[in-house]
Amino acid sequence: MENQIITNIDEILERIAKVCIRTGRNPEEVKLLLATKTVAADRIKIALQHGQALIAENKVQELKEKYEVLKHVPHTSHFIGHLQTNKIKDILKYNVSCIQSLDRLDLAEKLHHRLQLENSSIEVLIQVNTSNEESKFGVHPADAIGLIRQVAQFETLKIKGLMTIGLFSAETEKVRTCFRLLKNIQQQISALAIPDVAMTELSMGMSNDLETAIEEGATIVRVGTAIFGQRLYPDSYYWNEGKSL
Repeated sequence: MENQIITNIDEILERIAKVCIRTGRNPEEVKLLLATKTVAADRIKIALQHGQALIAENKVQELKEKYEVLKHVPHTSHFIGHLQTNKIKDILKYNVSCIQSLDRLDLAEKLHHRLQLENSSIEVLIQVNTSNEESKFGVHPADAIGLIRQVAQFETLKIKGLMTIGLFSAETEKVRTCFRLLKNIQQQISALAIPDVAMTELSMGMSNDLETAIEEGATIVRVGTAIFGQRLYPDSYYWNEGKSL
């Protein structure tokens, strides 16, 4: 098991390097984020001890369950799932440094108020629904700039970029359209130079489409299955949480 995880990580890093070289990008510009939903803490630990440092969960409950085992291993933890407002207090207990799935004003307001109480701040990415699917969370692309202007007013929330979940499709060009749209939104926002808004991160691409995402400008690719193996359910099941479950 340990050898397989290490082999898989090396293969993913090679895939990232190859597409970066082919597209004239520096591989160091692209961070590998380990998507660890349903993965046992001991298996995550193997990856962290093999030089990986960035992990992310979809559910607050899993953050909580794995925290004690992982807290002594150096790493950075992001949150990439749909965040319910009643879980805000919990998520801030477990050293999450970035919430990649901020997609609505009421969540931003409640996060801000909680962070004010704790005299703290957190990095966020704005999640955009680039595939226009009802099953996906994320702000509508046409509303992204408006939401960012609103969120930028909260000094506890440090906007660092955008996140999207591309179309679950084997048709590369359809998936590419999602990633290209996110890049276009990033460029529009950068041009506006909104105070306290950085557009340095584009989190997009997973095990099956990371090459396409990197070609279109991804700075973070979220990989789980290709490193830890197949889960019981397909990715769409986990990313769909709260809307079909």
